[in-house]
Amino acid sequence: MSSNMPADVTKLLKKIETEKVKFIRLQFTDIQGQPKNVSIPVIQAEKALTEGIWFDGSSIEGFARIEESDMMLRPDPTTYAVLPWRPQEGKVARFICDVQTYGNKPFDGDPRFILRKTIAEAAKMGFSFNTGPELEFFLFKMYEGIPTTEFEDHGGYFDLAPTDSAEDVRRDVVLALSDMGFEIEASHHEVADSQHEIDFKYGDALTTADRVITFKFATKSIALQYGLHASFMAKPIAGINGSGMHTHGSLAKNGKNAFFDPNGENQLSDTAMYYIGGILKHAKAITRVANPTINSYKRLVPGYEAPCYISWSAANRSALVRVPAARGNSTRAEFRSPDPMCNPYLTFACMLAAGLDGIKNKIMPPESTNTNIYHLDEKARKRLHIDMLPGSLMESNAALLKDDMLCKVLGDHVVSNLSSIAQMETDSFRLAVHPWELERYLAKY
Repeated sequence: MSSNMPADVTKLLKKIETEKVKFIRLQFTDIQGQPKNVSIPVIQAEKALTEGIWFDGSSIEGFARIEESDMMLRPDPTTYAVLPWRPQEGKVARFICDVQTYGNKPFDGDPRFILRKTIAEAAKMGFSFNTGPELEFFLFKMYEGIPTTEFEDHGGYFDLAPTDSAEDVRRDVVLALSDMGFEIEASHHEVADSQHEIDFKYGDALTTADRVITFKFATKSIALQYGLHASFMAKPIAGINGSGMHTHGSLAKNGKNAFFDPNGENQLSDTAMYYIGGILKHAKAITRVANPTINSYKRLVPGYEAPCYISWSAANRSALVRVPAARGNSTRAEFRSPDPMCNPYLTFACMLAAGLDGIKNKIMPPESTNTNIYHLDEKARKRLHIDMLPGSLMESNAALLKDDMLCKVLGDHVVSNLSSIAQMETDSFRLAVHPWELERYLAKY
């Protein structure tokens, strides 16, 4: 151990030694939010923490061309955690990393860097940003290691065992996440068969985005130990509810909730109203990031609790933005369209940037909508100036390309790669022959 190392690194290396860690995973995410990692033996921990570890970025979706592929992983010391579901002999720990290029420059395509930049812009205005996501997922049976869409249980909302036979999986996920520093608030069966939700306490947006990635990784790993597949796909089965990632957001200023005003209408401050106005103004463009796949748009349809209308309400769950009843320090705005397939770093960055734009430009939202929007016909929605979210990946991508502010936040590298991914996905889907087509046309024609 070098004598001139920073004190925090020395302390961390001693902790790693005390906990008898043998391997370390250096984790990061690609543009689509897929977790990636490089595994190193513990003997390389000092080098990783002081110098970083080089890797080939050209093989990562949306990262770099071959001629500029050398990239460095810089572990964030605050993200150190032992993976509790791994064997206790030969313990494995992980760090979440920032991605850099030559000269220790942040990589423009690193989703974590984009969120960091946006948080810094908020700080210049005196704000800090907290988020609290609610991730839903399905537990499906596997056969010979291959995931199916066969239900593991037939429970309903808040059901208990024995109806909810996946309760043991949820319990082990909760225990593992608690060991990793999460504060779990609730764990329960969701509306659909085999659908579940585990909620953890809100926190600053960067920590929360890290936790979303960890949550998905842990849930999949633990489910696999039970021979099950945890799927965060937005709409794995037609005709039943899909999985969402409703995300609560709030701004604080000088340590106080900036959304709460005891004298404001609905006890909401002007800041809260402008934030909501900004979210609604940029909602179509945000959809490209918050709902990033072709499958995402099979969830954003009327009738299945997923919002598809651009509106807000203090009570109505069919609205895109809902303000829950809690006030004081708990005042917040719930953005209900994101799904758990999204990249949380990019999604939170877009939410924050849109909200800040609303505050800078004093964008007031339209009147709140307190009726069930699903029961309104098209004429009634037009009368209330309620527009719809994009209905496809290419439609949302077009909305993003028209949104100069969000394009600037994400940067040219990310926007151009998101566009390429959308085009490739759409072309691939368009050329595929779907079972629905065979069932409908094969015998008939």
